[in-house]
Amino acid sequence: MAPSSGSALALAATLRALDDDALERLIRERQIGRQGIRDYFDLAEALLDRTSIQSALSRLDRPTLALLAAAGELAGSTGAPTLEQLRLTLDTPAPETEQRVARAFAAGLLGRESGRVVPWDAVVEQLRAWPSFGLPSGTELRSAPAPAALEPVSDADARFIDRGAAERAYGTVGIIFELVQALRDEPARRVSRGGLALPDARRLAAAAAVEVDELDVMLDLAKRAGLVIAAPRAWTVADEAAAWLESPRLDRWRILAAAWRARLPEELRELLHQRAHAIWGDGLLDYLDWRYPAGRDWVRERVAIVLAGAEKLGIIGSQRPSTAGSALLGDGAEAAAAVLASHFPAEVDKVYLQHDLSIVAPGPLVPELDRRLRLVADIDARGLASSYRVTTASVTRALIAGETDDTLLEFLAGISLTGVPQPLEYLVRDTASHFGTLRVGPADVAEMRSVIRSTDRARTHQLLVDPNLSPLALRELDDGRLASRFTPDIVYWSLHDARYPVVAEDAAGRIVTLRRARVVGESEPVSDDTAAIVVARLRDSTGSVAESGDEGWISRQLELAAKNKVAVAVRVQMPDGTEQDFVLEPAAVAGGRVRARDRKSDLERTLPLASITAVEPAGD
Repeated sequence: MAPSSGSALALAATLRALDDDALERLIRERQIGRQGIRDYFDLAEALLDRTSIQSALSRLDRPTLALLAAAGELAGSTGAPTLEQLRLTLDTPAPETEQRVARAFAAGLLGRESGRVVPWDAVVEQLRAWPSFGLPSGTELRSAPAPAALEPVSDADARFIDRGAAERAYGTVGIIFELVQALRDEPARRVSRGGLALPDARRLAAAAAVEVDELDVMLDLAKRAGLVIAAPRAWTVADEAAAWLESPRLDRWRILAAAWRARLPEELRELLHQRAHAIWGDGLLDYLDWRYPAGRDWVRERVAIVLAGAEKLGIIGSQRPSTAGSALLGDGAEAAAAVLASHFPAEVDKVYLQHDLSIVAPGPLVPELDRRLRLVADIDARGLASSYRVTTASVTRALIAGETDDTLLEFLAGISLTGVPQPLEYLVRDTASHFGTLRVGPADVAEMRSVIRSTDRARTHQLLVDPNLSPLALRELDDGRLASRFTPDIVYWSLHDARYPVVAEDAAGRIVTLRRARVVGESEPVSDDTAAIVVARLRDSTGSVAESGDEGWISRQLELAAKNKVAVAVRVQMPDGTEQDFVLEPAAVAGGRVRARDRKSDLERTLPLASITAVEPAGD
């Protein structure tokens, strides 16, 4: 069914008067695509499409829907209602009535003219059809009571909930920390439907010691906090992540929790704030089903994501808010972190160095110590008492970063509760003595892209026979070096992953630090703002808001009326300078003229567009 021409004409005029920001918000909220939108009339028709209207209605709360239904009923009997008429009909305070009107207006579901509220015909028709789809009628929207109040959380429950919530919050901070670290080392590829590529999903899950199916929630929390970016081709780390990684664990949680709260959907923020001390569960879903009578699917999907993040952050436990969660919803992240502080284990700055080259931390390490320890050792196990292991490769990594055997041993002695075991000192000294003896750099040999050189001929022979390196197709040169057709970074990371003490060098022989290659173009999201593109196209179609007599604007109004076969009231400037009003049913617009039937005289008229000064929807 085509939208009412009168509504389309009036809506197009309303759209034309909006500023760019309001237009962009409307286009995004209504999810209007760019295809087929050439001007305001196309946009008006898209907004009045019945499918688009139903989608918009499904996202409105019950009070706003009740106002739309009441406006349609009043318009059908007494004409477009005033705010006072709506207030009396709905029995609501004037400010609340105005808020509902503003919400519906911003969604493109009604207009405002001369102090009256103008419901669009297609919206009224859609709401009238709701009962046939099992949705509430206008009367039911106004009168059906809300479900019973939610059950409050008892003090005994709160104490139990707080313990479990704090454990989950602490664990989640650690998991997201490991995910960000892993993404900083190497981005994770995304497949066409937005999910993680399976090899990268397994890599991230192993790095964070979680199941693969937990990654979506954790990455969503990290994304909300601005720590990672979901670019079209890969997940990668945002610039803000560096400061977060250096922060104490409680501050890391505070940032994650603040982001969760700030990104709550508008329809949930106030509701959860009001229920900060009540059981959520089925009672919350029942209330949301009542509040958004046509939005069950999207509401439940959105709530599921919100609740999953809240559970991981310890904001709720078993569908009940924790004390920290109540503080977060009521007073903000700082207050919540203060509540949670007593439940987080204290950070330590000493470790146990073992003879088997392992390092055991008796508690969570202070961030600076953890950062430097990760440079010299690989993390072995995560938890309240994490363990690390020193290897030849990890010591080489620290040496590449600028450490020496002396600075490393001094650092280890300073943090150790047990001194530096002899096997550990030997490993550090021995690795340092061989540091730089195995190097990968750019090739100076035809048809080769990289060369490996070493002062240890036994080592180069070992590389040649190592089956793990066979994909590199290494070839021994006359001078004892090894050459490969692959680039230096590929060869370097192949040797590194095979646990050889390799370093990279440039063409001049200087040691350089390499980072794993990132996916091309993954660091920034694709700039494809449909709303901004459509608004720019609209402005280009007519320029800035023009005078009402603009010929192009009038022509499009008449074309729309002809298309939908409805009458319009036009004002025509006569040759003697006077103006005359006609009610016309346009048949065609071409050659700078409109051909139409004059409803009053029942004659066909052909009028020049240049003589028409105004077009408005005709009254019944």
